[in-house]
Amino acid sequence: MLIEIDPERPRPRQIKQVADVIMKGGVVIYPTDTCYGLGADIFNKKAIEKICRIKGLPRNTPFSFVCSDLRDISKYARVSDYAYRILKRFLPGPYTFILEGSRQVPKMMLTKRKTAGIRIPDHPVCMMLVQELGNPIISTSAGTNDEIISDPRDARAVLGRQVDMIVDSGIITPRPSSVVSLVDDEPEVIREGQGDCSLFQEL
Repeated sequence: MLIEIDPERPRPRQIKQVADVIMKGGVVIYPTDTCYGLGADIFNKKAIEKICRIKGLPRNTPFSFVCSDLRDISKYARVSDYAYRILKRFLPGPYTFILEGSRQVPKMMLTKRKTAGIRIPDHPVCMMLVQELGNPIISTSAGTNDEIISDPRDARAVLGRQVDMIVDSGIITPRPSSVVSLVDDEPEVIREGQGDCSLFQEL
């Protein structure tokens, strides 16, 4: 199913429709500020395993996830005063921050170092969806590792039978988020993508 949602004026009824699919264990394609993502409830193991199959990844692959706000992040990660100041400065935005995960995070979502990648994208559809769901959702690019989808109508041709719903909010030219580790209060740029990473050298 493909549903068109205006990224400037998302309708709550449409957002609820997508959230209901996720609540029932579905996998959706949804917009972020960096690309279209494959999304599922982080607490639904079967849905996460389905995303792994779609992307051709091992079942224990730890994915990043989207939280609704800074208070929400504090539930799923250990956030020091230092880390909080950085998160408050750069989020919402095109960054994935690596933090030590809390006990609330399912084990399959954590790396071997017990860390998790957390995002708050600057996109109204994405943020309304997470708020409506009440849980974080998986954040990984839609498509295979070789091809990232920018047009949701192409997604229907490539992945339509593998996902439960596709949200069409227009074409998004994909460019990955910058990944920054804040573990031990030492900012380290793991991947340069969108966003100005030179700012972290000044912190």
